[in-house]
Amino acid sequence: MTHAPIAAPWWETAAVYQIYPRSFADSNGDGIGDLRGIIDRLDHVADLGADAIWISPIYRSPMADFGYDISDHLDIDPIFGTLADADDLIASAHAHGLRVIFDIILGHTSDEHPWFIAAAEGRDSPFREFYTWRDGPTPGSPVGGPPNNWTAGFPAGAPAWTWHAPASQWYLHSHLPQQPDLDWSNPDVRRAQLDVLRFWLDRGVDGVRLDSIARIGKDPELRDNIPGQPDRHQNWPVVHEYLREVRAVLDSYPDRMAVGEVWLFEQDLIAPYLMADQLQLTHNFVFARLPFDPAAIGTAVADFEKLADDRVWPAWFLNNHDEPRIATRWNTATDDEALREARLRLAAVLILTLRGTPFLYQGEELGLADTNLAAGVGSDANARDPQRTPMPWKPPSLAGPGAGFTTGEPWLPVGADATTRNVDTQNRSGDSTLAFYRKLLRLRRSRQSLLTGHQSLINSPEGVLAFVRSTNSEHSLIALNFTAEMQTLHLPAPTHALSTASHLLSNHAQLAQPPMSTVSTLELRPWESVVADLTHG
Repeated sequence: MTHAPIAAPWWETAAVYQIYPRSFADSNGDGIGDLRGIIDRLDHVADLGADAIWISPIYRSPMADFGYDISDHLDIDPIFGTLADADDLIASAHAHGLRVIFDIILGHTSDEHPWFIAAAEGRDSPFREFYTWRDGPTPGSPVGGPPNNWTAGFPAGAPAWTWHAPASQWYLHSHLPQQPDLDWSNPDVRRAQLDVLRFWLDRGVDGVRLDSIARIGKDPELRDNIPGQPDRHQNWPVVHEYLREVRAVLDSYPDRMAVGEVWLFEQDLIAPYLMADQLQLTHNFVFARLPFDPAAIGTAVADFEKLADDRVWPAWFLNNHDEPRIATRWNTATDDEALREARLRLAAVLILTLRGTPFLYQGEELGLADTNLAAGVGSDANARDPQRTPMPWKPPSLAGPGAGFTTGEPWLPVGADATTRNVDTQNRSGDSTLAFYRKLLRLRRSRQSLLTGHQSLINSPEGVLAFVRSTNSEHSLIALNFTAEMQTLHLPAPTHALSTASHLLSNHAQLAQPPMSTVSTLELRPWESVVADLTHG
Protein backbone atom coordinates (compact mmCIF):
# COMPACT_ATOMS: atom_id res chain seq x y z
CA MET A 1 0.00 0.00 0.00
CA THR A 2 1.26 3.51 -0.80
CA HIS A 3 0.43 6.69 1.04
CA ALA A 4 0.68 10.07 -0.65
CA PRO A 5 2.02 13.14 1.18
CA ILE A 6 -0.70 15.16 2.84
CA ALA A 7 -0.98 18.94 2.83
CA ALA A 8 -1.48 19.19 6.58
CA PRO A 9 -2.52 22.18 8.71
CA TRP A 10 0.18 23.47 11.05
CA TRP A 11 -1.27 21.88 14.19
CA GLU A 12 -0.94 18.40 12.72
CA THR A 13 2.78 18.71 12.03
CA ALA A 14 3.74 20.91 14.99
CA ALA A 15 5.56 19.83 18.12
CA VAL A 16 3.97 21.89 20.90
CA TYR A 17 5.96 23.06 23.94
CA GLN A 18 3.97 23.84 27.09
CA ILE A 19 5.11 26.77 29.23
CA TYR A 20 3.90 27.05 32.82
CA PRO A 21 4.51 30.80 33.28
CA ARG A 22 5.02 30.87 37.06
CA SER A 23 7.97 28.50 36.68
CA PHE A 24 9.58 29.21 33.31
CA ALA A 25 11.64 32.39 33.68
CA ASP A 26 11.47 35.39 36.04
CA SER A 27 12.62 38.71 34.58
CA ASN A 28 12.22 40.96 37.62
CA GLY A 29 13.59 38.96 40.54
CA ASP A 30 10.33 38.52 42.46
CA GLY A 31 10.65 34.72 42.32
CA ILE A 32 7.66 34.20 40.01
CA GLY A 33 7.95 33.64 36.27
CA ASP A 34 6.49 36.26 33.97
CA LEU A 35 5.85 37.15 30.34
CA ARG A 36 9.09 39.09 29.92
CA GLY A 37 10.93 36.04 31.18
CA ILE A 38 9.26 33.90 28.53
CA ILE A 39 10.17 36.42 25.82
CA ASP A 40 13.79 36.36 26.98
CA ARG A 41 13.92 32.56 26.70
CA LEU A 42 12.15 31.97 23.40
CA ASP A 43 15.51 31.24 21.76
CA HIS A 44 15.68 28.06 23.83
CA VAL A 45 12.30 26.86 22.60
CA ALA A 46 13.05 27.70 18.97
CA ASP A 47 16.51 26.09 19.15
CA LEU A 48 14.97 22.98 20.66
CA GLY A 49 12.96 22.53 17.48
CA ALA A 50 9.45 23.13 18.79
CA ASP A 51 6.92 24.66 16.42
CA ALA A 52 4.41 26.13 18.86
CA ILE A 53 4.11 27.18 22.49
CA TRP A 54 1.13 26.61 24.76
CA ILE A 55 0.99 29.18 27.57
CA SER A 56 -0.88 28.21 30.74
CA PRO A 57 -3.23 30.93 32.11
CA ILE A 58 -1.82 34.43 32.60
CA TYR A 59 -5.07 36.33 33.19
CA ARG A 60 -6.08 38.33 36.27
CA SER A 61 -6.74 35.88 39.06
CA PRO A 62 -6.80 35.54 42.86
CA MET A 63 -4.63 32.44 42.22
CA ALA A 64 -6.74 30.00 44.25
CA ASP A 65 -5.93 27.57 41.41
CA PHE A 66 -2.82 29.36 40.16
CA GLY A 67 -4.55 31.20 37.34
CA TYR A 68 -7.24 28.72 36.36
CA ASP A 69 -9.62 30.82 38.48
CA ILE A 70 -10.04 33.92 36.32
CA SER A 71 -11.36 37.25 37.55
CA ASP A 72 -10.83 39.04 34.22
CA HIS A 73 -10.44 37.09 30.99
CA LEU A 74 -9.40 40.21 29.06
CA ASP A 75 -6.43 41.37 31.12
CA ILE A 76 -3.12 40.00 32.39
CA ASP A 77 -2.41 39.44 36.06
CA PRO A 78 0.22 41.91 37.32
CA ILE A 79 2.45 39.10 38.58
CA PHE A 80 2.91 38.06 34.94
CA GLY A 81 3.01 41.52 33.36
CA THR A 82 0.66 43.60 31.26
CA LEU A 83 -1.52 43.28 28.20
CA ALA A 84 1.25 45.00 26.25
CA ASP A 85 3.63 42.25 27.42
CA ALA A 86 1.20 39.64 26.11
CA ASP A 87 1.14 41.39 22.74
CA ASP A 88 4.94 41.49 22.73
CA LEU A 89 5.07 37.78 23.58
CA ILE A 90 2.80 36.89 20.67
CA ALA A 91 4.84 39.05 18.28
CA SER A 92 8.18 37.74 19.55
CA ALA A 93 7.06 34.12 19.32
CA HIS A 94 5.95 34.68 15.74
CA ALA A 95 9.32 36.28 14.97
CA HIS A 96 10.95 33.07 16.28
CA GLY A 97 8.78 30.98 13.97
CA LEU A 98 6.61 29.75 16.84
CA ARG A 99 2.82 29.52 16.83
CA VAL A 100 1.09 30.64 20.04
CA ILE A 101 -1.64 28.75 21.91
CA PHE A 102 -3.26 30.44 24.92
CA ASP A 103 -5.01 28.48 27.66
CA ILE A 104 -8.62 29.68 27.82
CA ILE A 105 -11.12 28.66 30.49
CA LEU A 106 -14.64 28.77 29.10
CA GLY A 107 -16.44 26.68 31.71
CA HIS A 108 -15.92 28.61 34.94
CA THR A 109 -14.69 31.84 36.47
CA SER A 110 -13.24 32.94 39.78
CA ASP A 111 -15.69 33.74 42.56
CA GLU A 112 -14.05 37.20 42.39
CA HIS A 113 -15.08 37.71 38.76
CA PRO A 114 -17.48 40.66 38.36
CA TRP A 115 -20.08 38.31 36.90
CA PHE A 116 -20.15 36.12 40.01
CA ILE A 117 -19.94 39.07 42.40
CA ALA A 118 -23.03 40.49 40.70
CA ALA A 119 -24.75 37.10 40.62
CA ALA A 120 -24.18 36.64 44.35
CA GLU A 121 -25.95 39.88 45.18
CA GLY A 122 -29.33 38.20 45.06
CA ARG A 123 -31.77 36.07 43.15
CA ASP A 124 -32.90 39.03 41.06
CA SER A 125 -29.42 39.89 39.78
CA PRO A 126 -29.21 40.05 35.95
CA PHE A 127 -26.10 37.84 36.22
CA ARG A 128 -27.74 35.25 38.45
CA GLU A 129 -28.39 32.89 35.54
CA PHE A 130 -24.76 33.02 34.42
CA TYR A 131 -24.19 30.35 37.09
CA THR A 132 -26.07 27.31 38.40
CA TRP A 133 -27.91 27.91 41.66
CA ARG A 134 -30.29 25.52 43.36
CA ASP A 135 -32.36 25.39 46.51
CA GLY A 136 -31.53 22.67 48.96
CA PRO A 137 -31.30 21.84 52.63
CA THR A 138 -29.31 24.27 54.75
CA PRO A 139 -26.00 22.76 55.86
CA GLY A 140 -26.35 21.35 59.34
CA SER A 141 -30.09 20.83 59.01
CA PRO A 142 -31.53 17.36 59.74
CA VAL A 143 -31.88 16.65 56.02
CA GLY A 144 -28.64 18.50 55.15
CA GLY A 145 -26.67 18.10 51.96
CA PRO A 146 -26.33 19.64 48.51
CA PRO A 147 -28.90 19.36 45.68
CA ASN A 148 -27.36 16.17 44.25
CA ASN A 149 -24.40 13.82 44.66
CA TRP A 150 -22.13 15.38 42.05
CA THR A 151 -18.46 15.65 42.92
CA ALA A 152 -15.71 18.00 41.78
CA GLY A 153 -12.74 17.02 39.63
CA PHE A 154 -10.42 19.04 41.87
CA PRO A 155 -10.04 18.20 44.63
CA ALA A 156 -11.17 14.76 43.55
CA GLY A 157 -14.27 13.49 45.30
CA ALA A 158 -15.17 16.76 47.03
CA PRO A 159 -18.79 17.95 46.72
CA ALA A 160 -19.47 19.96 43.57
CA TRP A 161 -21.77 22.33 45.48
CA THR A 162 -21.09 25.11 47.96
CA TRP A 163 -23.66 26.79 50.17
CA HIS A 164 -24.03 30.55 49.65
CA ALA A 165 -25.55 31.84 52.86
CA PRO A 166 -26.56 35.37 51.71
CA ALA A 167 -28.85 33.92 49.04
CA SER A 168 -29.66 30.67 50.88
CA GLN A 169 -28.80 28.62 47.83
CA TRP A 170 -26.13 26.23 46.62
CA TYR A 171 -23.92 26.99 43.61
CA LEU A 172 -22.23 24.47 41.34
CA HIS A 173 -18.49 24.18 40.77
CA SER A 174 -16.66 21.38 38.96
CA HIS A 175 -13.39 22.36 40.62
CA LEU A 176 -12.62 24.41 43.73
CA PRO A 177 -15.45 26.34 45.45
CA GLN A 178 -13.62 29.48 44.29
CA GLN A 179 -14.29 28.40 40.67
CA PRO A 180 -18.07 28.55 40.11
CA ASP A 181 -19.28 26.91 36.90
CA LEU A 182 -20.77 29.06 34.18
CA ASP A 183 -24.13 27.81 32.87
CA TRP A 184 -23.51 27.21 29.18
CA SER A 185 -27.19 26.53 28.57
CA ASN A 186 -27.61 30.31 28.93
CA PRO A 187 -27.12 31.97 25.50
CA ASP A 188 -25.80 35.10 27.22
CA VAL A 189 -22.99 33.06 28.77
CA ARG A 190 -22.09 31.55 25.41
CA ARG A 191 -22.06 34.96 23.73
CA ALA A 192 -19.88 36.44 26.48
CA GLN A 193 -17.34 33.61 26.42
CA LEU A 194 -17.19 33.48 22.64
CA ASP A 195 -16.38 37.20 22.78
CA VAL A 196 -13.47 36.30 25.10
CA LEU A 197 -12.28 33.88 22.45
CA ARG A 198 -12.53 36.57 19.76
CA PHE A 199 -10.60 39.02 21.93
CA TRP A 200 -7.52 36.78 22.00
CA LEU A 201 -7.84 35.64 18.40
CA ASP A 202 -7.95 39.30 17.39
CA ARG A 203 -4.68 39.83 19.30
CA GLY A 204 -2.98 37.18 17.20
CA VAL A 205 -3.00 33.89 19.08
CA ASP A 206 -2.91 30.95 16.67
CA GLY A 207 -4.88 28.58 18.84
CA VAL A 208 -6.49 27.96 22.19
CA ARG A 209 -6.29 25.18 24.70
CA LEU A 210 -9.74 24.73 26.26
CA ASP A 211 -9.46 23.75 29.90
CA SER A 212 -11.76 21.05 31.32
CA ILE A 213 -14.01 21.53 28.31
CA ALA A 214 -16.16 18.40 28.74
CA ARG A 215 -17.70 19.94 31.84
CA ILE A 216 -19.54 22.70 29.98
CA GLY A 217 -22.19 20.14 28.98
CA LYS A 218 -24.34 19.05 31.94
CA ASP A 219 -27.53 17.13 32.53
CA PRO A 220 -30.17 19.93 32.56
CA GLU A 221 -32.20 18.01 35.14
CA LEU A 222 -29.18 17.79 37.52
CA ARG A 223 -29.98 14.16 38.33
CA ASP A 224 -27.78 12.19 40.72
CA ASN A 225 -24.81 10.34 39.31
CA ILE A 226 -25.34 6.60 39.14
CA PRO A 227 -22.40 4.60 40.54
CA GLY A 228 -20.34 3.06 37.76
CA GLN A 229 -21.74 5.34 35.07
CA PRO A 230 -20.16 8.51 33.62
CA ASP A 231 -20.70 11.66 35.66
CA ARG A 232 -23.75 13.59 34.56
CA HIS A 233 -22.05 16.90 35.34
CA GLN A 234 -19.69 16.51 32.41
CA ASN A 235 -19.78 15.18 28.85
CA TRP A 236 -23.55 15.60 28.43
CA PRO A 237 -24.37 15.40 24.67
CA VAL A 238 -25.18 19.12 24.47
CA VAL A 239 -21.42 19.80 24.88
CA HIS A 240 -21.02 19.01 21.19
CA GLU A 241 -23.54 21.70 20.23
CA TYR A 242 -21.60 24.22 22.29
CA LEU A 243 -18.31 23.19 20.69
CA ARG A 244 -19.78 23.70 17.23
CA GLU A 245 -20.34 27.33 18.23
CA VAL A 246 -16.72 27.54 19.42
CA ARG A 247 -15.50 26.00 16.17
CA ALA A 248 -17.55 28.47 14.11
CA VAL A 249 -15.70 31.32 15.82
CA LEU A 250 -12.33 29.68 15.19
CA ASP A 251 -13.19 29.02 11.56
CA SER A 252 -14.02 32.69 11.05
CA TYR A 253 -10.28 33.39 11.51
CA PRO A 254 -7.63 31.97 9.18
CA ASP A 255 -5.54 29.02 10.28
CA ARG A 256 -6.68 28.80 13.93
CA MET A 257 -7.18 25.74 16.11
CA ALA A 258 -8.40 24.43 19.47
CA VAL A 259 -7.09 21.59 21.59
CA GLY A 260 -9.41 20.42 24.32
CA GLU A 261 -8.61 19.13 27.77
CA VAL A 262 -11.25 16.42 27.65
CA TRP A 263 -10.97 15.03 31.16
CA LEU A 264 -12.30 11.60 30.27
CA PHE A 265 -10.60 8.26 30.70
CA GLU A 266 -12.07 6.11 27.95
CA GLN A 267 -10.84 6.74 24.42
CA ASP A 268 -14.24 6.07 22.89
CA LEU A 269 -15.51 9.07 24.88
CA ILE A 270 -12.72 11.29 23.52
CA ALA A 271 -13.20 10.56 19.81
CA PRO A 272 -16.60 12.31 19.42
CA TYR A 273 -14.93 15.62 20.33
CA LEU A 274 -12.80 15.37 17.19
CA MET A 275 -15.51 15.66 14.60
CA ALA A 276 -14.83 18.03 11.70
CA ASP A 277 -17.04 20.74 13.20
CA GLN A 278 -15.66 20.57 16.76
CA LEU A 279 -12.10 20.34 18.14
CA GLN A 280 -9.02 19.77 16.01
CA LEU A 281 -7.13 18.04 18.86
CA THR A 282 -7.76 16.67 22.35
CA HIS A 283 -5.43 15.73 25.16
CA ASN A 284 -5.46 11.96 25.70
CA PHE A 285 -5.25 11.17 29.41
CA VAL A 286 -5.71 7.45 28.79
CA PHE A 287 -2.38 7.42 26.95
CA ALA A 288 -0.65 9.84 29.34
CA ARG A 289 -1.29 7.66 32.38
CA LEU A 290 -0.14 4.35 30.90
CA PRO A 291 2.60 2.38 32.66
CA PHE A 292 6.03 1.65 31.18
CA ASP A 293 4.59 -1.25 29.19
CA PRO A 294 4.83 -1.55 25.39
CA ALA A 295 1.81 -3.84 25.18
CA ALA A 296 -0.41 -1.32 26.98
CA ILE A 297 0.95 1.55 24.91
CA GLY A 298 0.54 -0.32 21.63
CA THR A 299 -3.01 -1.31 22.53
CA ALA A 300 -3.98 2.25 23.41
CA VAL A 301 -2.54 3.58 20.16
CA ALA A 302 -4.23 0.87 18.08
CA ASP A 303 -7.54 1.37 19.86
CA PHE A 304 -7.50 5.09 19.17
CA GLU A 305 -6.70 4.49 15.51
CA LYS A 306 -9.70 2.16 15.28
CA LEU A 307 -11.98 4.78 16.82
CA ALA A 308 -10.74 7.57 14.58
CA ASP A 309 -11.36 7.96 10.88
CA ASP A 310 -8.87 9.49 8.46
CA ARG A 311 -10.01 13.00 9.31
CA VAL A 312 -9.20 12.62 13.01
CA TRP A 313 -5.72 13.55 14.18
CA PRO A 314 -4.39 12.22 17.49
CA ALA A 315 -2.45 14.23 20.06
CA TRP A 316 -0.11 12.64 22.60
CA PHE A 317 1.55 13.78 25.81
CA LEU A 318 3.37 12.16 28.71
CA ASN A 319 3.98 15.20 30.93
CA ASN A 320 2.15 18.39 31.85
CA HIS A 321 1.54 20.74 34.79
CA ASP A 322 -1.09 18.42 36.29
CA GLU A 323 0.54 15.02 35.84
CA PRO A 324 3.62 13.50 37.54
CA ARG A 325 6.64 13.72 35.28
CA ILE A 326 7.60 10.63 33.30
CA ALA A 327 11.12 10.76 34.75
CA THR A 328 9.54 9.97 38.11
CA ARG A 329 6.61 7.85 37.04
CA TRP A 330 8.52 5.50 34.71
CA ASN A 331 11.61 5.18 36.91
CA THR A 332 12.31 3.98 40.44
CA ALA A 333 14.70 5.16 43.13
CA THR A 334 16.86 2.06 42.62
CA ASP A 335 17.48 2.63 38.89
CA ASP A 336 20.98 3.71 37.97
CA GLU A 337 21.49 6.85 35.91
CA ALA A 338 22.09 4.96 32.65
CA LEU A 339 18.78 3.13 32.93
CA ARG A 340 16.90 6.30 33.86
CA GLU A 341 18.37 8.07 30.85
CA ALA A 342 17.55 5.18 28.51
CA ARG A 343 13.92 5.30 29.59
CA LEU A 344 13.79 9.08 29.16
CA ARG A 345 15.09 8.78 25.61
CA LEU A 346 12.72 5.95 24.82
CA ALA A 347 9.85 8.19 25.96
CA ALA A 348 11.17 10.98 23.74
CA VAL A 349 11.32 8.75 20.66
CA LEU A 350 7.83 7.41 21.39
CA ILE A 351 6.11 10.76 21.78
CA LEU A 352 7.90 12.40 18.84
CA THR A 353 7.42 9.65 16.25
CA LEU A 354 3.84 8.46 16.80
CA ARG A 355 1.29 9.61 14.25
CA GLY A 356 -0.17 12.70 15.84
CA THR A 357 0.72 16.00 17.46
CA PRO A 358 3.19 15.73 20.37
CA PHE A 359 2.94 17.99 23.41
CA LEU A 360 6.09 18.49 25.49
CA TYR A 361 6.17 20.09 28.94
CA GLN A 362 8.92 22.51 29.94
CA GLY A 363 11.88 20.63 31.41
CA GLU A 364 10.92 17.39 29.67
CA GLU A 365 13.78 18.06 27.28
CA LEU A 366 16.15 18.12 30.28
CA GLY A 367 14.80 14.90 31.76
CA LEU A 368 13.55 16.65 34.90
CA ALA A 369 11.91 14.54 37.58
CA ASP A 370 9.31 15.64 40.10
CA THR A 371 10.85 17.66 42.94
CA ASN A 372 10.81 16.17 46.41
CA LEU A 373 9.39 19.03 48.47
CA ALA A 374 9.82 19.23 52.21
CA ALA A 375 6.72 19.01 54.38
CA GLY A 376 4.86 22.31 54.35
CA VAL A 377 6.51 23.55 51.13
CA GLY A 378 4.05 24.35 48.35
CA SER A 379 0.44 25.36 48.55
CA ASP A 380 -1.43 23.51 45.79
CA ALA A 381 -4.39 21.71 47.29
CA ASN A 382 -4.13 19.04 44.60
CA ALA A 383 -0.45 18.18 45.26
CA ARG A 384 0.78 19.20 41.80
CA ASP A 385 3.68 21.35 43.02
CA PRO A 386 6.38 18.68 42.46
CA GLN A 387 5.96 18.87 38.67
CA ARG A 388 5.60 22.67 38.69
CA THR A 389 8.91 23.68 40.25
CA PRO A 390 11.02 26.25 38.38
CA MET A 391 12.90 25.58 35.17
CA PRO A 392 16.66 25.37 35.94
CA TRP A 393 18.66 27.39 33.44
CA LYS A 394 22.04 27.27 35.21
CA PRO A 395 23.72 25.14 37.90
CA PRO A 396 22.66 26.28 41.40
CA SER A 397 26.34 26.24 42.36
CA LEU A 398 26.88 29.14 39.94
CA ALA A 399 23.50 30.88 39.93
CA GLY A 400 22.26 30.37 43.49
CA PRO A 401 18.98 28.78 44.63
CA GLY A 402 17.12 30.22 41.66
CA ALA A 403 19.28 28.20 39.21
CA GLY A 404 19.00 30.98 36.64
CA PHE A 405 15.21 31.01 36.85
CA THR A 406 15.28 34.04 39.15
CA THR A 407 17.75 36.27 40.93
CA GLY A 408 15.43 36.26 43.93
CA GLU A 409 13.88 33.52 46.04
CA PRO A 410 11.96 31.12 43.76
CA TRP A 411 8.29 30.60 44.61
CA LEU A 412 9.06 26.88 44.81
CA PRO A 413 12.55 25.38 45.18
CA VAL A 414 14.21 23.94 42.10
CA GLY A 415 14.73 20.19 42.07
CA ALA A 416 17.86 18.47 43.30
CA ASP A 417 18.56 17.26 39.77
CA ALA A 418 19.12 20.87 38.66
CA THR A 419 22.81 20.39 39.35
CA THR A 420 23.21 18.52 36.07
CA ARG A 421 19.76 18.77 34.50
CA ASN A 422 19.87 22.45 33.66
CA VAL A 423 19.99 24.16 30.28
CA ASP A 424 23.53 25.58 30.48
CA THR A 425 25.13 22.31 31.57
CA GLN A 426 23.28 20.26 28.98
CA ASN A 427 24.08 22.80 26.27
CA ARG A 428 27.76 21.99 26.82
CA SER A 429 27.34 18.27 26.10
CA GLY A 430 26.67 16.72 22.74
CA ASP A 431 25.27 13.63 24.47
CA SER A 432 22.88 15.31 26.93
CA THR A 433 19.14 14.71 27.13
CA LEU A 434 18.67 18.17 25.64
CA ALA A 435 20.99 17.37 22.73
CA PHE A 436 19.04 14.15 22.10
CA TYR A 437 15.71 16.02 21.99
CA ARG A 438 17.16 18.57 19.57
CA LYS A 439 18.48 15.83 17.30
CA LEU A 440 15.17 13.98 17.43
CA LEU A 441 13.09 17.09 16.73
CA ARG A 442 15.34 17.99 13.78
CA LEU A 443 14.90 14.47 12.44
CA ARG A 444 11.14 14.64 12.87
CA ARG A 445 10.95 17.94 11.04
CA SER A 446 13.09 16.65 8.17
CA ARG A 447 11.04 13.53 7.41
CA GLN A 448 7.58 13.80 5.89
CA SER A 449 6.80 10.26 7.01
CA LEU A 450 7.21 11.31 10.65
CA LEU A 451 5.01 14.36 10.15
CA THR A 452 2.07 13.11 8.11
CA GLY A 453 2.75 9.46 7.29
CA HIS A 454 0.39 6.55 7.74
CA GLN A 455 1.17 4.37 10.75
CA SER A 456 1.32 0.57 10.93
CA LEU A 457 2.10 -1.29 14.14
CA ILE A 458 4.41 -4.30 13.74
CA ASN A 459 3.83 -7.56 15.55
CA SER A 460 6.75 -7.53 17.99
CA PRO A 461 8.32 -9.76 20.65
CA GLU A 462 7.27 -9.24 24.23
CA GLY A 463 8.84 -6.07 25.57
CA VAL A 464 9.14 -4.34 22.17
CA LEU A 465 6.97 -1.74 20.48
CA ALA A 466 7.59 -1.13 16.77
CA PHE A 467 5.78 0.64 13.97
CA VAL A 468 6.35 2.08 10.50
CA ARG A 469 5.41 5.58 9.34
CA SER A 470 5.02 5.80 5.55
CA THR A 471 4.36 8.11 2.65
CA ASN A 472 4.66 7.12 -1.02
CA SER A 473 8.36 7.89 -1.13
CA GLU A 474 9.58 7.53 2.45
CA HIS A 475 9.34 4.93 5.19
CA SER A 476 10.49 5.31 8.78
CA LEU A 477 10.84 2.36 11.13
CA ILE A 478 10.58 3.04 14.86
CA ALA A 479 11.55 0.26 17.27
CA LEU A 480 11.60 0.57 21.06
CA ASN A 481 13.07 -2.08 23.35
CA PHE A 482 11.53 -1.76 26.82
CA THR A 483 13.69 -4.56 28.25
CA ALA A 484 17.19 -5.19 29.58
CA GLU A 485 17.68 -8.00 27.02
CA MET A 486 18.73 -8.13 23.38
CA GLN A 487 15.65 -8.43 21.19
CA THR A 488 15.22 -9.52 17.58
CA LEU A 489 12.48 -7.81 15.67
CA HIS A 490 11.23 -9.76 12.63
CA LEU A 491 9.86 -7.37 10.05
CA PRO A 492 6.79 -8.38 8.02
CA ALA A 493 7.17 -9.01 4.29
CA PRO A 494 5.77 -5.68 3.06
CA THR A 495 8.38 -3.94 5.18
CA HIS A 496 11.44 -6.07 4.47
CA ALA A 497 10.63 -5.95 0.78
CA LEU A 498 12.18 -2.51 1.12
CA SER A 499 15.71 -3.51 0.37
CA THR A 500 17.97 -1.35 2.55
CA ALA A 501 17.82 0.11 6.02
CA SER A 502 19.99 2.71 7.69
CA HIS A 503 19.78 3.90 11.25
CA LEU A 504 18.98 7.58 11.60
CA LEU A 505 18.93 7.76 15.38
CA SER A 506 19.57 5.54 18.38
CA ASN A 507 19.88 6.25 22.07
CA HIS A 508 23.04 4.11 22.14
CA ALA A 509 26.38 5.89 21.82
CA GLN A 510 27.37 3.71 18.88
CA LEU A 511 24.69 4.65 16.37
CA ALA A 512 23.93 1.14 15.17
CA GLN A 513 24.53 -1.58 12.65
CA PRO A 514 25.65 -0.67 9.10
CA PRO A 515 23.05 -0.61 6.30
CA MET A 516 21.73 -4.04 5.40
CA SER A 517 21.06 -5.28 1.89
CA THR A 518 18.02 -7.29 2.97
CA VAL A 519 15.81 -6.10 5.76
CA SER A 520 14.09 -8.98 7.53
CA THR A 521 15.28 -8.62 11.13
CA LEU A 522 16.49 -5.83 13.35
CA GLU A 523 18.63 -6.44 16.43
CA LEU A 524 17.79 -4.20 19.35
CA ARG A 525 20.18 -3.76 22.22
CA PRO A 526 18.90 -3.47 25.83
CA TRP A 527 16.70 -0.38 26.27
CA GLU A 528 17.48 0.72 22.71
CA SER A 529 15.26 3.13 20.79
CA VAL A 530 15.83 3.28 17.04
CA VAL A 531 14.57 5.33 14.14
CA ALA A 532 15.63 3.83 10.81
CA ASP A 533 15.13 4.79 7.18
CA LEU A 534 13.70 2.08 4.96
CA THR A 535 14.14 2.67 1.27
CA HIS A 536 13.32 0.81 -1.92
CA GLY A 537 16.20 -0.92 -3.69
